[in-house]
Amino acid sequence: MIIPVLNEIDMIEATLSRLQPSRACGHEVIVVDGGSTDDTDRVAMPLADKVIKIEAGRARQMNAGARASEGNILWFLHADTLVQTSTYQVLIDSLVESTAQWGRFDIRLSGNGSLFYLVAWSINLRSRLTGIATGDQGIFVRSDVFSRSCGYEDIPLMEDIELSRRLKKTEGRPLNLTHKLVTSSRRWESGGPLRVIGLMWALRLAYALGVSPTKLAKRYQ
Repeated sequence: MIIPVLNEIDMIEATLSRLQPSRACGHEVIVVDGGSTDDTDRVAMPLADKVIKIEAGRARQMNAGARASEGNILWFLHADTLVQTSTYQVLIDSLVESTAQWGRFDIRLSGNGSLFYLVAWSINLRSRLTGIATGDQGIFVRSDVFSRSCGYEDIPLMEDIELSRRLKKTEGRPLNLTHKLVTSSRRWESGGPLRVIGLMWALRLAYALGVSPTKLAKRYQ
């Protein structure tokens, strides 16, 4: 389990606490800090097997975590994603029973209300139809496949989309697990759900049309 973080003091303890049963079973938890100034790394240390500090950048942070991992399955989680105790076993059992080399989970958003349900439903449906996963969905991949694919491209945005496209092309469509991860709805709450939805669709369309991730990252911020 590889978690890139940057100033996640409000979320990291809750996220890592959910992963302690899997640590007790021998699975690694690796936190990769991109230069937090709020004690995120200090809080993470007793709850992770490794805490790595490198230059900020989600793609390079996840690549660094992958290099440090000794596992044969890499599971990339966002710092604001909560998992159930049984989730890691669902992942392992599903990969064992499948010929798939990579995959992702369905999500639900932490916010209350039908709009948040609709947003999560649309994310899950779009991913299922396109075979493209986003970071919120907890992308997992066999470590040898990840290494062979050269990992995440070091770009400031859309790194999950870019990896998904390559894996889909070389390894086939992802394993779509309906077991849900709980993703924080803070992004939609802070920016306004409809406004954020519109922005994300516009960014993905622009990326598909060839606009550089650097320009998109400035617009996203």
